[in-house]
Amino acid sequence: MITIAIAIATGAICVALGLTLYRLVVGPDATDRVLALDTLVIETIALIVLIGIAYGTGMYFEAALLFAMVGFVTTVAFCKFLLRGNVIE
Repeated sequence: MITIAIAIATGAICVALGLTLYRLVVGPDATDRVLALDTLVIETIALIVLIGIAYGTGMYFEAALLFAMVGFVTTVAFCKFLLRGNVIE
């Protein structure tokens, strides 16, 4: 039963990834592209967690946590760059 749920969730996340990639490429503004990139990070984290559930190991959860921290820092850096023009003051 869990394998069916993982397959359905993986399919839904892959559809979401495709739509987000479309927004990343076509986005009319730089802020839309930054939000799309942040959404891609969240969707990738979800895929990593699903892989961890499917394989039954905790290593993927640690990788997802590290990826989330890096994604947060890059999103903040992009937003700061768009607002002020530089990242380091």
